[in-house]
Amino acid sequence: MNGGQDLGGMMGFGPVVPEPEHVRFHADWEKRVLAMNLAAGALRRWSIDASRHARETLHPVEYLSSSYYQIWLKGLEKLLLADGLVSAAELAAGHAIDPAVAVPPALQADQVAGVLARGTNYQRPEAAPARFALGQAVRTRNIHPTGHTRLPRYARGKVGVVDRVHGVFVLPDARAHGTDEDPQWLYTLRFTGPELWGEGADPTLEVSIDAWEGYLEPA
Repeated sequence: MNGGQDLGGMMGFGPVVPEPEHVRFHADWEKRVLAMNLAAGALRRWSIDASRHARETLHPVEYLSSSYYQIWLKGLEKLLLADGLVSAAELAAGHAIDPAVAVPPALQADQVAGVLARGTNYQRPEAAPARFALGQAVRTRNIHPTGHTRLPRYARGKVGVVDRVHGVFVLPDARAHGTDEDPQWLYTLRFTGPELWGEGADPTLEVSIDAWEGYLEPA
C-alpha cells in the first residue's frame, strides 16, 4: 500500500545516515519490544507479512514521527488487539484484566537463536514454468493496492532486467491478509538510476529489487 513507510524517491527527508554496524538499540525498552515481537510471532497467530502490514497501516503522521521500535510496538499492539489476545482496556491499564487466552507454550530465551537460524521456508513447488527469463527486460505494473505489497512505489511502471530467477515463493500480498499463499515466481530485477529517478540521476547507479511475477509484464 502507499503509506508513510514507502519513502523511496520522496524528497525533503534528507540523506540516509547509516549508524555504526554494532549499534542495535538506543535504550533497554527497545530490546524488550524486539523480544515481545519474537515471542508473539512464535504463537503463529499471524504471518510475518501481516506484521509488516500492521506497521505500514499506521497513519503517516504517526509513522513518520515514531522511532523504529515505537513503530514495531504500535504494530504489535494492533495485531494483539485484532487477534483478541489483549483488550483496549488492558493496553490502557498496562496489565491483564480479562481471562487469559489459551496459546502454545511460550518461546524460551534459549530457543531464540535456533528458531531464528532455522527461519521459515517460503519456497513452494513449481506448478508452471517461469514467465520471464534471465536477462529479459520487463516492466513493473503501475499498481496502487490498498493492501500489502512488496513492490515499492518508486519502482512501479519502470523497465528493468531480470538478474536472477529464484523459484516459486509465497506472495506476501496475499499472505498478509489471511491464509492464502498464492505462490508465484520470484525474480531479482536490476534498474538503472535514470530509469527510476529520471533525467539527471547518476547514470552509474543501479538498484536491485525482488519482485513477484504478478508485478510484471513484458517490456
